[in-house]
Amino acid sequence: MNEVKTKPAALSKKDFISNQEVRWCPGCGDYAILSQVQKIMPELGVPRENIVVISGIGCSSRFPYYMNTYGFHGIHGRATALASGVKLTNPELSVWVITGDGDGLAIGGNHMIHLLRRNLDINILLFNNEIYGLTKGQYSPTSELGKVTKSSPFGSIDYPFNPPQLALGAAGTFIARGIDREQKHLQGLLKHAHTHTGTAFVEIYQNCLIFNNGVFSHLTEKEVKAENVLVLEHGKPMIFGKNEDKGLRLNGSHLEVIQLDGKTSHDHVLIHDETNKIQALLLSELTYLKDFPTPIGVFYHQDVETYDHMMIKQIDYAKEQKGEGNIEALFHEGYTWTV
Repeated sequence: MNEVKTKPAALSKKDFISNQEVRWCPGCGDYAILSQVQKIMPELGVPRENIVVISGIGCSSRFPYYMNTYGFHGIHGRATALASGVKLTNPELSVWVITGDGDGLAIGGNHMIHLLRRNLDINILLFNNEIYGLTKGQYSPTSELGKVTKSSPFGSIDYPFNPPQLALGAAGTFIARGIDREQKHLQGLLKHAHTHTGTAFVEIYQNCLIFNNGVFSHLTEKEVKAENVLVLEHGKPMIFGKNEDKGLRLNGSHLEVIQLDGKTSHDHVLIHDETNKIQALLLSELTYLKDFPTPIGVFYHQDVETYDHMMIKQIDYAKEQKGEGNIEALFHEGYTWTV
């Protein structure tokens, strides 16, 4: 009797919602990010049993509980290390790291830069609210200079990390930025990150209603955001402004804002090239510069062979040269000694 082949049922957002109660503060930007991740998952074509969500410690790190996939809630700053082990053990898995500016850039900073350097095929979503939320409002590695908090009552004297610039310096191969409230844009970034073969680093500006409310309001409020946000699109001119009347121009080795009027046309505007690392570095510099828009979108994208792929090739080569090997024989060969 011939076996009847059935097509797997199509998944929806509901299939990726777990039975756990979502417990973030009302109004937290994490809700929006969770919703967009759950929304794009059915479109990736990856079975739920092949998806793993791994986190460290922080408000964002509750994420695995709310995803109806495999997940792992790790310890502080070690999500990237755990994700590396999972990916190397089973390279076929789609691995997503959920971390925050404190978890990923403070105690977990060393693990973060080495994952980026090694270029494993893993997606990193770094929620950046420029504050420690879970531990009640201390300044974080991305808080602005002079930030007054419970741990810096006279203002922070730490210069902040610039996450896209850090990722570029660590040889990241996919670096992007989104905003929690720009939901359609964020969906596109997440899908793009998934299609990238290598480490995809997506910084997401996320509002902490309790301890840092409104820190990104100049980028999210309808009345002003067009004047302050530059949406990066590969192959398109870098134009912004409510009336699309401003652009970025390269003047020597510096970027400058120009008015698009009768004297200065669109021909003077720089075209975004996400394969140009030098241009990406210049754009990352705009993060904390006054009188410049804040870029969102893909800063940089390069296809480079991944660590996991090279590891598999190396193991196959070793087997060809030396055979499968025998762990018992390995334990008893060569020089041994007794204490």
